[in-house]
Amino acid sequence: MSTRTRAPGQGLTRTVLLGIPVPVLVVVLWHFGVTHQWELLFGIRMGFLPYPADVAVSLWDFAFGGLRNDAFSGELWVNLGASLGRVGAGFALAAVLAIPLGIFMGRFYVVNSLFDALINLLRPIPATAWVPLVALLIGIGDQATIFLITLSAFFPIVLGTISGARQVPPRLIEGAQMLGSNPLRILYQVVVPASAPAIINGLRIGLGLAWVVLVLGETVGVRVGLGATISLARDIVRTDLIVVGMICIGLAGYLSDRLLVWLFQLAFRGRPLMK
Repeated sequence: MSTRTRAPGQGLTRTVLLGIPVPVLVVVLWHFGVTHQWELLFGIRMGFLPYPADVAVSLWDFAFGGLRNDAFSGELWVNLGASLGRVGAGFALAAVLAIPLGIFMGRFYVVNSLFDALINLLRPIPATAWVPLVALLIGIGDQATIFLITLSAFFPIVLGTISGARQVPPRLIEGAQMLGSNPLRILYQVVVPASAPAIINGLRIGLGLAWVVLVLGETVGVRVGLGATISLARDIVRTDLIVVGMICIGLAGYLSDRLLVWLFQLAFRGRPLMK
């Protein structure tokens, strides 16, 4: 019996091809919805949306300039760089705080008892509720935005880490103890690698929330950034630019998620942690 082998690039090609029809269908429906002024659920009036072609022109101009020649022409990279810096700083700080705490909470009853009530008390509070307090304590601008991102990304990361640390097979711990490993070495060499899939899940959710909260943070006191661009476009009623900002945030979030997964696969030597 002969077995068929798949070429290295065949899987990627198939994934790309399968991913094309649905976005194309959405764009087609979007165009017809604007043309015929459809009204959808929740009272969504598509007649107020720009045409996909207008959004494409605005996106190109926002990235490279030369088409509309307004204040937003060619400004994508400056705004994207500012937003990436805020998301990266807030997300990294959340990960540095949440992963060690989650490991200790997942493995030690006393640590879990100390922090569990506080975390579950603060976790349901939305970022929008923090904005007035943050404005009074920190002010407005980069630091406030980074704080909100850190706060929002912290909780899914710590919960994912706790879940992973608790699900480590006891035999792995017992085997390491029989080999004479001390508790800290067991945490680093056994618990963390065994918890990696759950930690990555938490990190991915936290990273997605970081991009969501970015828009909230950049709407107040920030002049440069994708969220600030969306806010300014709203004030001047540029719906095409609002959609462009949303598309840029979606692409940046998707690519950063892929980068995060790739870095973990590289760190764990190609181990199939996540797709």
